Amino acid sequence: MVRWAEPDELPGLVAIELAADQLFEQVDIVFPPGTTMIEEADDPLSVLVEGTPPVGFALIAWVDGNLHLEQLAVHPDHMRRGIGGRLIAAVLEHARAAGAPAVTLTTYRDVPWNAPWYTRHGFAVMPEEEWGPELRALVENERELGIEIAPRVVMRH
Repeated sequence: MVRWAEPDELPGLVAIELAADQLFEQVDIVFPPGTTMIEEADDPLSVLVEGTPPVGFALIAWVDGNLHLEQLAVHPDHMRRGIGGRLIAAVLEHARAAGAPAVTLTTYRDVPWNAPWYTRHGFAVMPEEEWGPELRALVENERELGIEIAPRVVMRH
């Protein structure tokens, strides 16, 4: 069941993100050290989780008036059980309830469990000319952090 994270669960989510990030090594993507996004989360109401203790999470924020999915991670030991899909559904439901016109995200274009997976969940590539200033700054920050190791896209639902 997807729910909001409890404050004491936030530190434990780092291990989920790091474990999920190791899967990228299969496609020759190795992240620079110190690039975990969940460590920046200090508000449990910005993190949806599944499981007790959590085995997956969705980190969200507001960007240009849209709900933005900053990070989706499921521990590899719990993948292929629909957890990611349930987390996405919860993010979309929260966006609707909050009156967000869209949900945006950035992801790797060619990694099978990234852009192609989000496409199956109703997301489409968002043309650069439609990016707002906050989204543009977010993409630039990802580049500066060294996350853009392979082609990335912005997507919108």
